[in-house]
Parts: sequence; C-alpha cells; structure tokens
Amino acid sequence: MKTILPPPNLSRLFLFLGTLLTTGDSTTIYTPTFQINLNCGSSNDTVDQYDFRNWTGDINSEFFTKEVGSTSQVAEAPRLPSTGSDVPYMTARLSYTEFTYRFTVSPGQMFIRLYFFPASYNENFDISKSLFSVKAGGYRLLKDFNASLSSTDDDGEETRIREYCVNFEPEQNSLYITFTPSNGAYAFINGIEIMSMPTNFYYSRSAAEGDGASFIGRATNYYIENNTALEMIYRINVGGGPVSPNEDTGMYRTWKPTDESYLDGIRRSLSYPQDNIPLNFPTDIPLNFAKIRNYTAPEKVYRTGRTMGRNSTIIKSYNLTWQFPVDPEFSYLLRLHFCEIDPNITAAGERMFQIIIANLTAELHADVIGWTTKNGEGNGIPIYKDYFVHRQIFETQKKGCTYLFVALQSNKDDYDFHYNDAILNGLEIFKLNNTDGNFGAPMTTCIQDLPRDIQPSSNNSMKKQTRMLAILAGAVSVLLVLSIVGFLIFRRKRKVHDRRIKFKTTPPSSYPCHYFLLAEIKAATKNFSDAFIIGAGGFGNVYKGCIGGVTPVAIKRLKPESSQGAHEFETEIAMLSQLRHRHLVSLIGYCSDKGEMILVYDYMAHGTLRDHLYNTINPPLAWEQRLKICIGAARGLQYLHNGANGTIIHRDVKSTNILLDDKWVAKVSDFGLSKGTTSMSKTHISTNVKGSFGYVDPEYYRRHRLTEKSDVYSFGVVLCEVLCARPAIINAEELKQACLADWTRSYHQNGELDQIIDPSLRGKIAADCLNRFIETAISCMQETGTERPSMTDVVNRLERALQLQQSAEGNSNSTERNAEIETSSSEQSCAINDSIKCISATIFSEVNTPCGR
Repeated sequence: MKTILPPPNLSRLFLFLGTLLTTGDSTTIYTPTFQINLNCGSSNDTVDQYDFRNWTGDINSEFFTKEVGSTSQVAEAPRLPSTGSDVPYMTARLSYTEFTYRFTVSPGQMFIRLYFFPASYNENFDISKSLFSVKAGGYRLLKDFNASLSSTDDDGEETRIREYCVNFEPEQNSLYITFTPSNGAYAFINGIEIMSMPTNFYYSRSAAEGDGASFIGRATNYYIENNTALEMIYRINVGGGPVSPNEDTGMYRTWKPTDESYLDGIRRSLSYPQDNIPLNFPTDIPLNFAKIRNYTAPEKVYRTGRTMGRNSTIIKSYNLTWQFPVDPEFSYLLRLHFCEIDPNITAAGERMFQIIIANLTAELHADVIGWTTKNGEGNGIPIYKDYFVHRQIFETQKKGCTYLFVALQSNKDDYDFHYNDAILNGLEIFKLNNTDGNFGAPMTTCIQDLPRDIQPSSNNSMKKQTRMLAILAGAVSVLLVLSIVGFLIFRRKRKVHDRRIKFKTTPPSSYPCHYFLLAEIKAATKNFSDAFIIGAGGFGNVYKGCIGGVTPVAIKRLKPESSQGAHEFETEIAMLSQLRHRHLVSLIGYCSDKGEMILVYDYMAHGTLRDHLYNTINPPLAWEQRLKICIGAARGLQYLHNGANGTIIHRDVKSTNILLDDKWVAKVSDFGLSKGTTSMSKTHISTNVKGSFGYVDPEYYRRHRLTEKSDVYSFGVVLCEVLCARPAIINAEELKQACLADWTRSYHQNGELDQIIDPSLRGKIAADCLNRFIETAISCMQETGTERPSMTDVVNRLERALQLQQSAEGNSNSTERNAEIETSSSEQSCAINDSIKCISATIFSEVNTPCGR
C-alpha cells in the first residue's frame, strides 16, 4: 500500500511558529497519515508556490488506468486563473469517453477534493460542451455537472473545488474515481486530492459515547456513522476575512468570508462583524482549546464573529438570520462554531440567546461561556455545536427555491443579562448522501421570487419584530424609511403578481381554460393505460385520450418523482392560457385533482418534427414541406417575441418541441421553461441556464443573460436538423462532428455543405434556396446575440427561400399553395378576451370521425 505524504512545507512551518508564539502549543496543526495530490494532465511533479504542497503528475502514473476504448487527452489551460493558486489548474485531463483513476488508500475517514478550472482548452473542448458525472467508490459525487455554472458558494470565482468526506473500511484498499460524460459531452478534471482527516472529526461516534448532532425538531441526537458520506456545501468564517487552505489547521480547508451575502439587507446593516468594532479579543491572549481539538478550526475563525450590536432596543426587534439555498431532497449537518471574544463578557449568563434552525428552535438558552467552563467564568474558549436537519423539514417550504434558515435571537426572558446579544464565529454545512449513495445534481444558484430584504417569517412574533424594526428605523432616518417602504411596495406588487400563477387547493378560476376532474382524465385514457402512451419526456408520459368519446386530445401527466414539474406545470398554464396563435399548441385544460398535475392539449396527429427527420420509420419529408414547417414554427416564435403580451422567451426551442397537426401545420409546444417580460426597455433576463443540451445559446450559457436572441440561436440548430437529418448532439469518433451547430458551420466555411445534407434531399434543393436557407441558419447561430436576426427577419428569409424553391420548380400554383402560411398572425390568433370561447369551441366541437387508438 502506497502512502504519499506531503514534503516539508514552509507554509506549515510558518503557521507552526506562529502557533508557538501565540499559544505555546505545537499540536495546532493536524498532520495527515495519508495524502495524495494528483495534478491531472501533467507529466511532471509540481510544487505549489502558494502552499508548497507537492502535486504528482498523472501522465504515466500508477493512478490513471489505461482502459480499452478510453480516448482521454491532456491539455494545458488557455490561461491561468486570476484567483488562488496556479496548481493544479495549469493542466487538465479531458475526454468524450469514460475514464477512471485508481488509488490504493488506507482505511479510515478521508477528504476527497476535486479541482476544476472551467475553460475552453482548445477547439475540441469548448466549455459549453462539458457535462458529466463523477463516481467514487460506492458514491455518486456529481451528476450532470457543468463546472462553468456557479454553485451557491462559488462566489464568482474562476476555479471550483468540490469537497467530500468518505470513510474507507479496511477491506476497501482500492478507490476508483470515474468520470462519465453525458451523451455528446465531455468530462474533465484538473486535480484530485485525497487525504486523511482526524478520526470522527465530522462523523459521530456511538450513542453510548454521548456524541452526535442535535436532531432539529426532535428531542434526540442523530449519529452520522461511517457508511454515510458528506459533501461540503458551505464553510464560512462568519464576520471575518477569508482563510486560505495554507492558513487552515493542516487539512487545507477553505473558509469563505461571505456570510454577508446570505444575510438580508436590513440584518446586514444592523449586525456587526466582531473584527470591525473595538471589542476584539486581544491578539496577545491565547485561545484556550479546553473543549475541542485545537485543529478544529483556525484561530482566525474563533477570533472573529458577528453580533447583533449594542442597542438593546434594536436587538429585541429583529433576528440575525442567514438563509442558505439547499436541495430539499437531502438532509444536512450543520456545525456552528462559537468563541466568546468580548473581553467584557467573562461569566456564564452574561450573553444568552436563542438559536433557530429551519424555523425550529435548536437552543433556547445558548450560553457560550456556560458551555465551555465548569465554574462559569472565562472567555476565549472555542466550542462548536452540531445540528442535524432532516429533509422532511423542507416539505413545509412552499417556494420554488428552498432555503435553510439559521437565526440567532436575543433572549427575551426576564433575566438580568449584561449583554442581551448573540454571537456566531463560524459555520459549516454538509449535505448527507441519500439512501442510494448519491448526492444528486450540483446545486445551482437559486433565483429568489422575493428580494433579500423581504425575510419570510414563521410566526406572528417575527411579523411584530419587523414592524417594530420599521418604526425604529424611521426614528433614525426618515429618508431610510421612505426608501425601504418604496422598495418593499414595489417588490410586494411583484410578489402578488407572481403569486397569481401559484396553484391553490381548489381549481383557480382566473385561467381561461377548462378544468378537468381526475375521473374525466382517467376515462379519456382508460385509467392511464400504457396502450395509450404516445410519448414520454422529463415531465412524464403523454397519452392520447378522447374527451366525450369523440374529441382527440394529448394528455401530459407529471410523474410523481419529478422535482421541477410543479413549477413548469404552473408556467405552462400561465403562458398558454393567455396565448392563442395558429402556430402555438393550444392548451385545452388542466387537472390538479388529488395531487395530480395534468395538462390537456389539442392532439397533434403527426407528432414531433424530430419524428420525421432521423432515427424513425416514417418516410422522409419533402424539402418544400420542411420549409413550410420551419416557416410555421418561426411564426410561432415571432408571435411570442413580438405579441401583445410583451416578450416571451421560449427557452427550450428544439425539434421535439415543434409539433405537427393532421394538416402538417407546425405548432411550438412545451412552455414549462419560458420566461416573459412586459417591459419593452428590458434587454435581457438574468437567470439560471436552462434548456436542452446542443440547443442552448452559448452567450446565454456564459453570461446567464437570457434574450429573445437565445431562441433564435436554438432555432438555428433546428434548421440544421431539418437540413441534415441528424441530432443536435451525437456521439462521434471525430470530435468536430459531435455538435451539429459546429459541424454545419465548419462544412459551410469549407464549401462542403453538400456532404452533410440529408441524402434524401440531395439534388432536390434549388441552389438559391439552399444558399438562402443555410445563410439564415448560420446567421441564427452567431456567437453574439446582437449579430443574430430577429424572428421576424427569420420568417421573411425562410419565406423567400420557399419562393426561390418554388420558382425553380416552375410551380404556377405557388400563391394558392402558400395561402395557408401567408395568413397574418393577427387573423390566425384569438383575442385574449375571446379565448374562453375559442377553447370551448375546441373542446366541444363535433369532429367527423370519433377518437381512435
């Protein structure tokens, strides 16, 4: 068994000497018994000049397994990151196929850290095409991970570190870490670190030994045993500055200084970082690690903190509350670090406060000195408290974004406190793996429906505190009150508007579409018989049904395990209930009966556009028919972008979301991801990146700024699908062929476009028509949104391409044949005020033939 230990380290030596000077204690630094630092993509061993750790190159190392079929490559970074150390970010290993590292490990509890520098390493590895999963041992650490998307705690940094705590049993002498790209994407890694941690450092021992975390909501403890893995989500030096890995206690942890970003504006302005007021614990007085191991956290963490202030009236008026976005599907371990650093507070009972976690009381009378001393006297003694939050607690949060609240509140009992205040010095939050050993998808930054200055409250007491705070603030500054009130009124209006589309327990009457009972849906689908399934997707199955035995409909049913379907369900209804257009799929109604979420649409007899392009038994479409379908879909998007209801951005334009009715009329569908704005002055929407891989606008991907030109880019990819009859993303031996957009651009630039056209179309497209069509597609896929045409321009260009094709064929009936698509959108669409009549006519009109299977 090979154990790699760090070489003599100047940084550690300096920290060691500093410890001797301040505490006289030589055991502050933890020395790992096992450590591997792997510099991926490098052939040399490299010493990090930042913390003087030695990193071993993985090329020709014993750690990288040379599997048959693996096509991994190594590359140098196009530049160095502007933050932190250069190592291990100067090189990377990248691959469009799965690759694995094998490590011989010692038994015990370990840190596993994965280092990523998201950048485009060369033309074959554009960062927008990176999407992959990572497994280590029996745990899936990452799923569909894209390192370029910031998580909740990345704070805009260029590099990403993902840290996990995993236990290895004695029989587990080998650790395999496998990187698996998603379909058509690639995986990459810059560095891997594996190092031992102190025994039971974050894990609990047995109940008999009295350890464990307080179980929030229950009068018991929770024990985190060796078969559980932890993912570090937040590690914060509350009220203090950053603590870099080389300043940590030998475990190379990073402590962020960002607790202010998780406080709302009011609490941020009223609370005090303890290192910014003249109450600091004198630096020449050593901390006394009498209750915890002295490498638990750096002294910098315990010498700083955040308090509520010194105004006793203001302190009683608010809670010091942090809100952390979390994934509600998982449970969490919280470690709160405390140290009484105010030299004026020296006895138990002088500063007592409440701790509230996830809106439940964790500590009724928190007393740091009382926790740390036997005789009730003395300060400067660090301690921590662990708390366990079960995922079931989040079920009560009815918001699109789930938050874990940590609040400190002054004790309002009639005790004679010298300081009716609260303090927190450090905070760590870990996600626990689920029963399958998985951590799920990487957590992305939540988009709040409410502004940070509107803090959700759990009881009437908090509401009273908010009102008192407003009164006190007004006494301090009339201008501040006016500003806050004006801001809150504006945001309140937005909140009320947003809530109009939220579902209630009874069918809302504001939607101009039909509400179906579950019994009606079951009757239409023969109790959701598999024989009626006509499609499936991330939302759930789509069934063909019959309303009243004669009207064919498509019924989309949310599958129970869907995590985002509820929001998309509401968005779809809110959008489509206000939109009527010939080239948009018509929403007939919905059902939210008995917990179901079901949407009912007009039945599209010919399915999706993709069904007629590739990997299908359907005969290929004629070129003229394809042009008309593209024109129809473009008209639908044109209406969304320029309609009377403001700009609506579809955000998921692709060939499977373009449906074809019995007359081959194209209709845009699936509005679950759509975003809309009625502000004509708003040039973009800042939001998380969503969409389908291969279709997503690269500018939107990089900048998180969504515009209608993002739809234009996606439609350009659809045009390429129509011409080439192949998917947007495909596994290919040649990397340049993996992405349809890149492939098409490359062949167009080289004048070899004829080589990638659908073979069934070769020799059947007029040269002028082909040139106009491909120029339209290429212009849609420009890297910069401002260089792309509007959808109105796209419609005009495609109509011109159709005219050129028909002219070349000498078709004298072109006017008659195009009468259908030339109808203006204003004549095709139903006015919103008349939409109920339109829907009623759609549902109950007689059809010539009854529904069939």
